[in-house]
Amino acid sequence: MTAFAGNSLLCRAALRDTDIDAATFTSVRLVSGALMLWLLLSVRGNRAPMKQGSWGSALALFVYAAAFSYAYGGLSAAMGALLLFGAVQATMISIGIVRGNRPQLWQWIGFVVAFSGLVGLLLPGLTAPPLFSSLLMISAGIAWGVYSLRAKGAGEPTAVTTGNFMRAVPMALVLSLVMMTSANIDMAGMGYAIASGAIASGMGYAIWYMALPLLQPTSAATVQLSVPVIAAIGGVLLLSEPLTLRLVVAGIAILGGIAIVIRAGQKKTV
Repeated sequence: MTAFAGNSLLCRAALRDTDIDAATFTSVRLVSGALMLWLLLSVRGNRAPMKQGSWGSALALFVYAAAFSYAYGGLSAAMGALLLFGAVQATMISIGIVRGNRPQLWQWIGFVVAFSGLVGLLLPGLTAPPLFSSLLMISAGIAWGVYSLRAKGAGEPTAVTTGNFMRAVPMALVLSLVMMTSANIDMAGMGYAIASGAIASGMGYAIWYMALPLLQPTSAATVQLSVPVIAAIGGVLLLSEPLTLRLVVAGIAILGGIAIVIRAGQKKTV
């Protein structure tokens, strides 16, 4: 979870404190992630990662990574992580409902509470986040939610993730070519992007997939509630970002609502 939150901190730091552009950050992140995952698979004897994954999942991964990068041009690390996490969970819960998973009363209550927190976070005001950046981050969350559902049960998780990362690389390179006129190569920014791709994404995803089989589904879902909290603490301590009352209240509503949904779902399966 620290690695996942680290993506928010690294991306925000790069786009706020260096001259790297969002398209270049996205490309370097995906290339670095693909290389790290490929190396990890090679050590395990798997040298054909392109046999797993799919172009549809790679497109969802690319949309997530690109929207994530551009959104952090205007959002704090904590704000971005909260919007991203809320959108991911809302997407996965909504798709589950569409697929016929009928929520119980408490799950509906939790969903409404979480959605209200998300809406409250975006209401106009002095501490409201920029709307366009917020919509980009919500789009990133939707794309990651779709990606997560597509990847579930698609094969050996690390190999599938590697194949998807490798397929997403040419998409990112096309984006960089299209945005060539606004490209900025900054060495510090490149370092942040490599750390985000190779460590926070590549190694982070590999560790998560190793731990996932050891966790109960509800525990795995619940532990992810810590990501926005870790990002918020890191933003305050490492990036000197303010922790506003709006963010705290909305965060409690969003994370609390999702926790209600998860716990109600656990009781439903008992």
